[in-house]
This record gives sequence, structure tokens and C-alpha cells, in this order.
Amino acid sequence: MIADEITLTRAQRRREELRREIITTAFDCFAEKGYHSTGIADIAARLGMGHGTFYRYFQNKRDIVDHVITDLIERIIVTLSNENAPQAVATLEDYRAQSARIGEALGRILLEDPRLPRMLLLEAPGIDTAMADRILGFYEMAADLTAAYLEHGVRIGYLRADLDIPGTARAINGMILGSALAGVTDPTPEHQRQLSEAIRRVMYDGIAAR
Repeated sequence: MIADEITLTRAQRRREELRREIITTAFDCFAEKGYHSTGIADIAARLGMGHGTFYRYFQNKRDIVDHVITDLIERIIVTLSNENAPQAVATLEDYRAQSARIGEALGRILLEDPRLPRMLLLEAPGIDTAMADRILGFYEMAADLTAAYLEHGVRIGYLRADLDIPGTARAINGMILGSALAGVTDPTPEHQRQLSEAIRRVMYDGIAAR
């Protein structure tokens, strides 16, 4: 029984490793040839695998993009839990520290591979209408998450009582997405640190309670 469990665990680990290899290779092909010009044959050939092996992991190349977006959303939600949850702080000072932690974490998620923001912001919306709707849904989810932090700050009193929460949430997210897009051309840590600091300065100077 123990040997079977170990074998199963190794098989699962290898399956996940191969899944990641397919995703990485697909993104290489997308970056070189463009999403629409890349075929399953291109991805499979570069990996040295047959079409049948590919289809055991993904239904098609669009399924790869769906998988990446789902994984991205899950990682963002995990980042915004525990000490980084909206209700986790009670003062402006703590909110500043929390925002810095979240900014650094999101920077790592979005910019550890510059191909991710390129796909998310530039290419995925053009795949088809359903994918464009999914990307728009992702933006709406992000706006709702940001609004939860602002609502908490207004309720506790460390953010302005007259704050336009929906508009401010979208403005903050617009700056974050702009930073991610800038990372496509300059992903260096120093550049991203400067952008993150600039965003926080705008946030605090504009929404802090007086």
C-alpha cells in the first residue's frame, strides 16, 4: 500500500511537471509566432511529444490560456488572505504596510514571467469573444477585491469618508495593470520597485483621511 502511494505521488508529480513544461513551451511559441499562428504541432514538436500526449493534458491551445488564468486568479486570492485580507488592518500605518506586502507579492506573480502580463493584457482578449469576456470578468473581480479594502478603510476611519469606492478601486487597479504592462518592456526589480512606490504615493496622498 505504501509503495503504491509513493508511486502514485511520483506519477502525479511528473504529470504536473509535464503540464508546466507544456505551458512554458506554449508560451514560448506564442511569444515567437503569436497565439493564432501557433499550432498544437508546433508545441508538441518542440517538446518532442506526440499529439496524443498533449491532448492528455489540454484539450487545445486555448485550454492552456484558460489554465494559466485560473492559476493566476487562485494565486492572487491566496495572496489576499490572512494578514493581507481586507479586514486584517485597523490603522493607516498598517494599511500602508499591508499595501506594500500586497504590491510586492502581486509584482512577483505578474512579473516572474513577462509573458504572463503580455498574454493577459495584450493577447488573450483577442483570442475570441468568450476569452475577452473572461478577461473582463477578471478585471471586475479585481475591482471588487480592491473595493473591499477601501470599504473597510472608510468604515474604520483611516480612509476618507467621501471616497468614491468603485471609481477609486478601478483607478488603483488601472495603475497596477499599467505597472504590469510596463514590466513587459522593463521587468527589472528596480523599475518595478519605483513603480510600486509611485502607486502607493498616489494612493496615500489621494485617499488618506485628513
